Amino acid sequence: MTEPKRITHFINGAYWSQPAQRTGDVYNPALGQVTGKVDFATVELVDQAVEIASKAQQEWRNASLAKRTQVLFAFREILNSRKEEIAKLITAEHGKVLSDALGEVTRGLEVVEFACGIPHLLKGSYSEGASTSIDVYSIRQPLGVCAIISPFNFPAMVPMWFFPIAIAAGNSVIIKPSEKDPSAINLIAEFWKAAGLPDGVFNVIHGDKVAVDRLLEHPGISSISFVGSTPIAKYIYENGTKNGKRVQALGGAKNHMLVLPDADLDLAADAAVNAGFGSAGERCMAISALVAVEPIADALIEKIAQRMSGLKTGDGTAGSDMGPLVTAVHRDKVASYVDAGVREGAKLVVDGRNPQVNGAAEGFWLGPTLFDQVTPEMSIYQEEIFGPVLSVIRVNSYEEGLELINRHQYGNGTAIFTNDGGAARKFQNEVLVGMVGINVPIPVPTAYYSFGGWKNSLFGDTHAHGTEGVHFFTRGKVVTSRWLDPSHGGINLGFPQNR
Repeated sequence: MTEPKRITHFINGAYWSQPAQRTGDVYNPALGQVTGKVDFATVELVDQAVEIASKAQQEWRNASLAKRTQVLFAFREILNSRKEEIAKLITAEHGKVLSDALGEVTRGLEVVEFACGIPHLLKGSYSEGASTSIDVYSIRQPLGVCAIISPFNFPAMVPMWFFPIAIAAGNSVIIKPSEKDPSAINLIAEFWKAAGLPDGVFNVIHGDKVAVDRLLEHPGISSISFVGSTPIAKYIYENGTKNGKRVQALGGAKNHMLVLPDADLDLAADAAVNAGFGSAGERCMAISALVAVEPIADALIEKIAQRMSGLKTGDGTAGSDMGPLVTAVHRDKVASYVDAGVREGAKLVVDGRNPQVNGAAEGFWLGPTLFDQVTPEMSIYQEEIFGPVLSVIRVNSYEEGLELINRHQYGNGTAIFTNDGGAARKFQNEVLVGMVGINVPIPVPTAYYSFGGWKNSLFGDTHAHGTEGVHFFTRGKVVTSRWLDPSHGGINLGFPQNR
């Protein structure tokens, strides 16, 4: 077996050369083998990174919008031309199939393209003659050093929800990726350097709670962006805001898909399988609770089970539909929910605990699992499982289904499947969820809209990317001015250029 590769920090435009006091194992989940050792940052190293990022930001914030945009466009071209490399790293460390990994990078690329329009996004407003000889105008300015703490399930896309806009707005960035799949973000750091971003504006520190806690308390950090489980999101929000930081912390989810009797059941079954088992259910937007309005439940479950029987579980590089879970610990945790569902009385329609797989026996495998007769008090309904487990809850009416969804602690995403436009419009108005799909199972907004849920799925007031993202990474300033004498700029007959 080959020696595990070293995965280390990227600070001030270069990889860190000093040895680490502590490291963590990085696995290939399809093989069940350690393939890398990731360095864990100390408090002192975090402090060094913040100091470097702070100095770099002072220069970067003064770079013209034209210069920043040129770097963004160059980064976009490099990322687009080499996105397959990132996808392969994601598959090797997370386990999702290559097509899914490539889709993740492509969706992140949308936010980069959105950030390329930063000159327009940062335009303020102007009121001439607000009072006699007085003008009033607004501007938006960068925050400083922005920290991003990203999850294992989207090691490329989720960071790209944040850092393109943060950098375009004139901030510097320190990102702490998940220690489970850290290599993709290092390659992205190399892309930034190749695009001409000044050293120190984009930095990567690897680590665990030690690094996270130092970022939360460090006085040089202006903002924290986080995506992960609700308990950790709440911890990030409370400790970050306590230390005077602007925080957006996106938490967990239990996404419901409400299927009305008039829906196209073939379309609904396809959607349930795609949204429930893609990326082995390790998505915050995965459909994990299917709410079937009677009398269609039996027919819908039969169609879903038929489709599940054709799914291939295995190595993400080998043409499989679904890969392994990210670690053995997480696989065992998800399997324990399946055990709990059986114990609590749900009907196990498809059991994924002993799957036939196209991959090494040591891989972290759990096949697609389907429950029927799930009730609201069961743990498989109440809690976010974050694995390939789909639960069917039967209700007798639209109103009962809506009440069920609105009563849940999470409000991240939801979907309704129906051919009734009036019912769909009523649902989008009445459901207490931040992102809604109508005959669309995974309603992740395009980059120029903002991503985020309600209730215990979001801590903080601001969603990711879109105009809310621009506002999060900038501060508004209003200027009131009076000029008594005009000034002169000299003679230059050349055509004016942006520099």
